[in-house]
Amino acid sequence: MTATAPWIERQSLALLSQQGHAWLLQGPSGLGQYELATSMVSAWLCESATALSDGACGHCGSCHALSVHTHADLMVLMPETILLELGWPLSEKAQSEIDNKTRKPSKEIRIEAMRDAIEFSQRTNARGKGKAVLVYPAERMNHVTANALLKTLEEPPGDVKFVLATEAAHQLLPTIRSRCLIHTMAWPSETEAVQWLETQSLSKDDAIALLKAAGGRPDEVLKQRNLGQSMQWWSKFPKAMLAGDASYCSDLPASEVIDALQKLCHDLLMLQTHATLRYFNEVDLPKLKVSSAQLTAWFKRLSQAAKTSEHPFNAGLMLEALCTEAREVLNSSS
Repeated sequence: MTATAPWIERQSLALLSQQGHAWLLQGPSGLGQYELATSMVSAWLCESATALSDGACGHCGSCHALSVHTHADLMVLMPETILLELGWPLSEKAQSEIDNKTRKPSKEIRIEAMRDAIEFSQRTNARGKGKAVLVYPAERMNHVTANALLKTLEEPPGDVKFVLATEAAHQLLPTIRSRCLIHTMAWPSETEAVQWLETQSLSKDDAIALLKAAGGRPDEVLKQRNLGQSMQWWSKFPKAMLAGDASYCSDLPASEVIDALQKLCHDLLMLQTHATLRYFNEVDLPKLKVSSAQLTAWFKRLSQAAKTSEHPFNAGLMLEALCTEAREVLNSSS
Protein backbone atom coordinates (compact mmCIF):
# COMPACT_ATOMS: atom_id res chain seq x y z
CA MET A 1 0.00 0.00 0.00
CA THR A 2 1.38 3.43 -0.96
CA ALA A 3 2.08 5.63 2.08
CA THR A 4 0.31 8.98 2.13
CA ALA A 5 2.62 11.72 0.94
CA PRO A 6 3.44 14.41 3.52
CA TRP A 7 2.04 17.25 1.39
CA ILE A 8 -1.26 15.35 1.11
CA GLU A 9 -1.38 14.92 4.91
CA ARG A 10 -0.81 18.66 5.40
CA GLN A 11 -3.60 19.60 3.02
CA SER A 12 -5.96 17.06 4.56
CA LEU A 13 -5.50 18.40 8.10
CA ALA A 14 -6.00 21.96 6.90
CA LEU A 15 -9.25 21.09 5.13
CA LEU A 16 -10.58 18.99 8.00
CA SER A 17 -10.43 22.07 10.23
CA GLN A 18 -12.94 23.87 7.98
CA GLN A 19 -16.72 23.79 8.30
CA GLY A 20 -18.86 22.85 5.31
CA HIS A 21 -20.68 20.02 3.62
CA ALA A 22 -19.02 19.93 0.17
CA TRP A 23 -15.44 20.34 -1.02
CA LEU A 24 -14.01 20.54 -4.54
CA LEU A 25 -10.36 19.50 -4.92
CA GLN A 26 -8.97 20.86 -8.18
CA GLY A 27 -5.67 20.96 -10.03
CA PRO A 28 -3.66 19.18 -12.75
CA SER A 29 -3.44 15.40 -12.81
CA GLY A 30 -0.73 13.76 -10.77
CA LEU A 31 -1.03 15.97 -7.66
CA GLY A 32 -3.02 13.51 -5.55
CA GLN A 33 -6.66 14.62 -5.71
CA TYR A 34 -7.92 11.08 -5.15
CA GLU A 35 -5.50 10.48 -2.27
CA LEU A 36 -6.52 13.75 -0.60
CA ALA A 37 -10.21 12.95 -1.03
CA THR A 38 -9.84 9.50 0.52
CA SER A 39 -7.78 10.97 3.38
CA MET A 40 -10.56 13.42 4.17
CA VAL A 41 -13.26 10.75 3.93
CA SER A 42 -11.27 8.45 6.20
CA ALA A 43 -11.06 11.15 8.87
CA TRP A 44 -14.74 12.06 8.62
CA LEU A 45 -15.77 8.45 9.18
CA CYS A 46 -13.01 7.46 11.63
CA GLU A 47 -14.15 6.45 15.12
CA SER A 48 -11.16 8.08 16.84
CA ALA A 49 -12.01 11.15 18.91
CA THR A 50 -9.09 13.09 17.41
CA ALA A 51 -9.65 12.17 13.74
CA LEU A 52 -10.66 15.67 12.61
CA SER A 53 -7.55 17.25 14.13
CA ASP A 54 -5.00 14.46 13.65
CA GLY A 55 -6.38 12.52 10.67
CA ALA A 56 -7.81 9.01 10.55
CA CYS A 57 -6.36 6.58 13.10
CA GLY A 58 -6.02 3.72 10.59
CA HIS A 59 -6.88 1.08 13.20
CA CYS A 60 -10.59 1.32 14.10
CA GLY A 61 -13.38 -0.68 12.49
CA SER A 62 -14.34 2.23 10.27
CA CYS A 63 -10.80 2.67 8.96
CA HIS A 64 -10.55 -1.06 8.27
CA ALA A 65 -13.88 -1.10 6.42
CA LEU A 66 -12.74 1.79 4.26
CA SER A 67 -9.36 0.18 3.53
CA VAL A 68 -11.09 -2.93 2.16
CA HIS A 69 -13.67 -0.82 0.27
CA THR A 70 -16.72 -2.08 2.19
CA HIS A 71 -17.71 0.92 4.33
CA ALA A 72 -21.50 1.16 4.66
CA ASP A 73 -21.43 4.95 5.11
CA LEU A 74 -19.31 5.77 2.07
CA MET A 75 -20.61 6.08 -1.48
CA VAL A 76 -17.93 6.27 -4.17
CA LEU A 77 -18.96 7.72 -7.53
CA MET A 78 -16.48 6.95 -10.29
CA PRO A 79 -16.56 5.70 -13.87
CA GLU A 80 -16.77 1.91 -13.79
CA THR A 81 -13.39 1.65 -15.52
CA ILE A 82 -11.76 3.53 -12.62
CA LEU A 83 -13.72 1.62 -9.97
CA LEU A 84 -12.29 -1.59 -11.40
CA GLU A 85 -8.79 -0.12 -11.69
CA LEU A 86 -8.77 1.04 -8.06
CA GLY A 87 -10.45 -2.07 -6.65
CA TRP A 88 -13.82 -0.61 -5.65
CA PRO A 89 -16.87 -2.88 -6.06
CA LEU A 90 -19.50 -2.23 -8.72
CA SER A 91 -23.22 -2.44 -8.01
CA GLU A 92 -24.65 -5.93 -8.39
CA LYS A 93 -26.57 -4.88 -11.51
CA ALA A 94 -23.55 -3.27 -13.18
CA GLN A 95 -21.27 -6.20 -12.31
CA SER A 96 -23.79 -8.66 -13.74
CA GLU A 97 -24.15 -6.71 -17.00
CA ILE A 98 -20.40 -6.50 -17.46
CA ASP A 99 -19.84 -10.16 -16.52
CA ASN A 100 -22.51 -11.20 -19.02
CA LYS A 101 -20.86 -8.98 -21.67
CA THR A 102 -24.09 -7.10 -22.34
CA ARG A 103 -22.05 -3.88 -22.12
CA LYS A 104 -18.55 -2.62 -21.38
CA PRO A 105 -17.56 -0.74 -18.21
CA SER A 106 -18.56 2.90 -18.48
CA LYS A 107 -15.94 5.64 -18.76
CA GLU A 108 -18.43 8.18 -17.40
CA ILE A 109 -20.15 8.43 -14.02
CA ARG A 110 -23.53 6.90 -14.89
CA ILE A 111 -26.85 8.47 -13.90
CA GLU A 112 -27.85 5.16 -12.28
CA ALA A 113 -24.91 5.46 -9.90
CA MET A 114 -25.85 9.05 -9.07
CA ARG A 115 -29.41 7.99 -8.27
CA ASP A 116 -28.01 5.35 -5.92
CA ALA A 117 -25.89 8.06 -4.27
CA ILE A 118 -28.89 10.35 -3.79
CA GLU A 119 -30.85 7.51 -2.18
CA PHE A 120 -27.80 6.68 -0.04
CA SER A 121 -27.53 10.29 1.19
CA GLN A 122 -31.11 10.14 2.49
CA ARG A 123 -30.61 6.95 4.52
CA THR A 124 -29.69 6.78 8.20
CA ASN A 125 -25.96 6.25 8.71
CA ALA A 126 -24.81 2.80 9.86
CA ARG A 127 -21.86 3.54 12.18
CA GLY A 128 -22.89 6.80 13.80
CA LYS A 129 -20.26 9.06 12.21
CA GLY A 130 -22.35 10.45 9.38
CA LYS A 131 -22.00 9.60 5.69
CA ALA A 132 -19.68 10.63 2.87
CA VAL A 133 -19.90 10.75 -0.93
CA LEU A 134 -16.64 10.79 -2.94
CA VAL A 135 -16.86 11.82 -6.61
CA TYR A 136 -13.77 11.23 -8.78
CA PRO A 137 -12.93 12.37 -11.40
CA ALA A 138 -15.81 14.81 -11.09
CA GLU A 139 -15.42 15.98 -14.70
CA ARG A 140 -16.57 12.54 -15.83
CA MET A 141 -20.16 13.41 -14.89
CA ASN A 142 -22.29 14.11 -17.93
CA HIS A 143 -24.83 16.95 -17.93
CA VAL A 144 -27.70 14.81 -16.61
CA THR A 145 -25.61 13.25 -13.83
CA ALA A 146 -24.19 16.62 -12.78
CA ASN A 147 -27.65 18.17 -12.55
CA ALA A 148 -28.84 15.29 -10.39
CA LEU A 149 -25.93 15.89 -7.98
CA LEU A 150 -26.59 19.62 -8.00
CA LYS A 151 -30.04 19.18 -6.47
CA THR A 152 -28.57 17.23 -3.54
CA LEU A 153 -25.76 19.77 -3.05
CA GLU A 154 -28.37 22.54 -2.89
CA GLU A 155 -30.39 20.78 -0.18
CA PRO A 156 -28.03 18.28 1.48
CA PRO A 157 -29.20 15.88 4.20
CA GLY A 158 -27.83 16.86 7.58
CA ASP A 159 -25.21 14.17 8.15
CA VAL A 160 -23.66 13.70 4.68
CA LYS A 161 -20.51 15.36 3.35
CA PHE A 162 -19.34 15.49 -0.25
CA VAL A 163 -15.85 15.67 -1.68
CA LEU A 164 -15.41 16.10 -5.43
CA ALA A 165 -11.95 15.65 -6.93
CA THR A 166 -11.19 16.86 -10.43
CA GLU A 167 -8.36 17.34 -12.90
CA ALA A 168 -10.51 19.60 -15.12
CA ALA A 169 -12.58 21.93 -12.93
CA HIS A 170 -13.46 24.10 -15.94
CA GLN A 171 -15.58 21.22 -17.27
CA LEU A 172 -17.85 21.23 -14.20
CA LEU A 173 -21.09 23.18 -14.04
CA PRO A 174 -20.51 26.63 -12.51
CA THR A 175 -23.42 25.95 -10.17
CA ILE A 176 -21.66 22.86 -8.78
CA ARG A 177 -18.42 24.79 -8.26
CA SER A 178 -20.31 27.59 -6.48
CA ARG A 179 -21.78 25.18 -3.93
CA CYS A 180 -18.44 23.73 -2.87
CA LEU A 181 -15.52 24.97 -0.83
CA ILE A 182 -12.77 25.03 -3.46
CA HIS A 183 -9.25 23.84 -2.71
CA THR A 184 -6.49 24.06 -5.31
CA MET A 185 -3.97 21.25 -4.92
CA ALA A 186 -0.56 22.23 -3.57
CA TRP A 187 2.60 21.36 -5.48
CA PRO A 188 5.32 19.72 -3.37
CA SER A 189 8.88 20.98 -3.57
CA GLU A 190 11.25 18.95 -5.74
CA THR A 191 13.26 17.91 -2.69
CA GLU A 192 10.22 16.68 -0.77
CA ALA A 193 8.80 14.89 -3.82
CA VAL A 194 12.11 13.13 -4.57
CA GLN A 195 12.51 12.05 -0.95
CA TRP A 196 8.99 10.59 -0.92
CA LEU A 197 9.47 8.86 -4.27
CA GLU A 198 12.58 7.17 -2.89
CA THR A 199 10.31 5.56 -0.26
CA GLN A 200 8.25 4.15 -3.16
CA SER A 201 11.12 1.97 -4.42
CA LEU A 202 12.59 4.44 -6.91
CA SER A 203 16.26 5.27 -7.02
CA LYS A 204 17.13 8.91 -6.49
CA ASP A 205 18.26 9.26 -10.12
CA ASP A 206 15.03 7.74 -11.45
CA ALA A 207 12.98 9.89 -9.08
CA ILE A 208 14.68 13.10 -10.25
CA ALA A 209 14.48 12.21 -13.96
CA LEU A 210 10.88 10.98 -13.90
CA LEU A 211 9.73 13.88 -11.74
CA LYS A 212 11.03 16.22 -14.44
CA ALA A 213 9.39 14.07 -17.12
CA ALA A 214 6.12 14.30 -15.19
CA GLY A 215 6.25 18.07 -14.93
CA GLY A 216 6.80 17.94 -11.16
CA ARG A 217 3.74 15.76 -10.39
CA PRO A 218 4.65 12.86 -8.06
CA ASP A 219 1.56 10.70 -8.73
CA GLU A 220 2.36 10.85 -12.43
CA VAL A 221 5.85 9.52 -11.64
CA LEU A 222 4.39 6.39 -10.03
CA LYS A 223 2.14 5.93 -13.04
CA GLN A 224 5.14 6.19 -15.37
CA ARG A 225 7.11 3.74 -13.24
CA ASN A 226 4.25 1.23 -13.34
CA LEU A 227 4.23 1.52 -17.14
CA GLY A 228 7.89 0.52 -17.25
CA GLN A 229 9.46 3.94 -17.72
CA SER A 230 12.77 4.81 -16.09
CA MET A 231 15.47 7.45 -16.35
CA GLN A 232 17.14 5.43 -19.12
CA TRP A 233 13.86 4.91 -21.00
CA TRP A 234 12.99 8.59 -20.89
CA SER A 235 16.46 9.80 -21.92
CA LYS A 236 16.44 7.54 -25.01
CA PHE A 237 12.87 8.37 -26.06
CA PRO A 238 13.76 11.39 -28.30
CA LYS A 239 16.24 9.43 -30.42
CA ALA A 240 13.86 6.48 -30.66
CA MET A 241 11.24 8.85 -32.08
CA LEU A 242 13.83 10.38 -34.43
CA ALA A 243 14.13 6.86 -35.85
CA GLY A 244 10.34 6.29 -35.79
CA ASP A 245 10.83 3.20 -33.60
CA ALA A 246 7.29 2.18 -32.63
CA SER A 247 8.57 -0.87 -30.75
CA TYR A 248 10.20 1.42 -28.20
CA CYS A 249 6.81 2.38 -26.75
CA SER A 250 4.72 -0.61 -27.84
CA ASP A 251 3.80 -1.43 -24.22
CA LEU A 252 2.29 2.01 -23.58
CA PRO A 253 -1.33 3.09 -24.12
CA ALA A 254 -1.78 5.49 -27.02
CA SER A 255 -2.66 8.31 -24.60
CA GLU A 256 0.72 7.93 -22.87
CA VAL A 257 2.63 7.91 -26.17
CA ILE A 258 0.84 11.09 -27.25
CA ASP A 259 1.62 12.71 -23.91
CA ALA A 260 5.32 11.84 -24.26
CA LEU A 261 5.39 13.18 -27.83
CA GLN A 262 3.76 16.42 -26.72
CA LYS A 263 6.41 16.83 -24.03
CA LEU A 264 9.13 16.18 -26.60
CA CYS A 265 7.60 18.71 -28.99
CA HIS A 266 7.30 21.28 -26.20
CA ASP A 267 10.95 20.99 -25.17
CA LEU A 268 12.17 21.12 -28.77
CA LEU A 269 10.30 24.41 -29.14
CA MET A 270 11.86 25.66 -25.88
CA LEU A 271 15.30 24.64 -27.15
CA GLN A 272 14.85 26.71 -30.30
CA THR A 273 13.98 29.81 -28.27
CA HIS A 274 16.73 29.19 -25.69
CA ALA A 275 14.09 28.85 -22.95
CA THR A 276 14.25 26.49 -19.96
CA LEU A 277 13.44 22.88 -20.80
CA ARG A 278 10.64 21.38 -18.73
CA TYR A 279 10.70 17.63 -19.35
CA PHE A 280 14.01 16.54 -20.89
CA ASN A 281 17.70 17.23 -20.38
CA GLU A 282 19.25 19.10 -23.30
CA VAL A 283 21.87 16.41 -23.85
CA ASP A 284 19.07 13.91 -24.66
CA LEU A 285 17.50 16.03 -27.40
CA PRO A 286 18.71 15.57 -31.01
CA LYS A 287 19.97 18.55 -32.97
CA LEU A 288 17.31 19.30 -35.56
CA LYS A 289 16.70 21.56 -38.53
CA VAL A 290 12.91 21.49 -38.16
CA SER A 291 11.23 24.89 -37.90
CA SER A 292 9.17 26.23 -35.01
CA ALA A 293 6.15 26.39 -37.33
CA GLN A 294 6.46 22.68 -38.13
CA LEU A 295 6.77 21.80 -34.44
CA THR A 296 3.77 23.96 -33.55
CA ALA A 297 1.67 22.31 -36.27
CA TRP A 298 2.75 18.88 -35.02
CA PHE A 299 1.75 19.78 -31.45
CA LYS A 300 -1.71 20.77 -32.67
CA ARG A 301 -2.11 17.45 -34.48
CA LEU A 302 -1.04 15.59 -31.33
CA SER A 303 -3.60 17.53 -29.30
CA GLN A 304 -6.28 16.48 -31.77
CA ALA A 305 -5.14 12.85 -31.60
CA ALA A 306 -5.34 12.96 -27.79
CA LYS A 307 -9.09 13.53 -28.00
CA THR A 308 -9.62 10.10 -29.59
CA SER A 309 -6.74 8.20 -28.01
CA GLU A 310 -9.02 6.19 -25.70
CA HIS A 311 -11.06 4.95 -28.66
CA PRO A 312 -8.58 4.05 -31.42
CA PHE A 313 -9.91 1.91 -34.24
CA ASN A 314 -6.68 -0.07 -34.06
CA ALA A 315 -4.19 0.67 -31.28
CA GLY A 316 -1.27 -0.87 -33.17
CA LEU A 317 -1.92 1.16 -36.30
CA MET A 318 -2.33 4.32 -34.25
CA LEU A 319 1.05 3.75 -32.58
CA GLU A 320 2.72 3.17 -35.95
CA ALA A 321 1.13 6.33 -37.33
CA LEU A 322 2.24 8.42 -34.34
CA CYS A 323 5.85 7.22 -34.52
CA THR A 324 5.99 7.56 -38.31
CA GLU A 325 4.76 11.13 -38.08
CA ALA A 326 7.30 11.84 -35.33
CA ARG A 327 10.13 10.57 -37.57
CA GLU A 328 8.94 12.64 -40.53
CA VAL A 329 8.65 15.84 -38.49
CA LEU A 330 11.92 15.41 -36.61
CA ASN A 331 13.86 14.65 -39.79
CA SER A 332 12.36 17.47 -41.84
CA SER A 333 14.19 20.70 -42.67
CA SER A 334 12.92 24.20 -42.10
